[in-house]
Amino acid sequence: MLRHDFRPGRLVAGLALIATAVLFAGDAAGRWHTPPYAAVPLVCGGLGLAGLVSWIDYGVRKRRRLARNASADSSGVPASTSGSQAIK
Repeated sequence: MLRHDFRPGRLVAGLALIATAVLFAGDAAGRWHTPPYAAVPLVCGGLGLAGLVSWIDYGVRKRRRLARNASADSSGVPASTSGSQAIK
């Protein structure tokens, strides 16, 4: 059993920020040259992509939850067979 739900948007955000950090760490170590303005598209693009992935994940989870609730509620049996009009 998992301790928490898997959130792919957070994974994408983390990977984008780690990639930015590695890029600038390589620049600081003298391995390659990275222009300072490269961080803006990397971070903004990564966070935008993470937002999109989170939005899609939310839609999938909501659809699954609705399908699960609909299948649990539709047993096909009337609410009461004793003649009472009580709501299920």
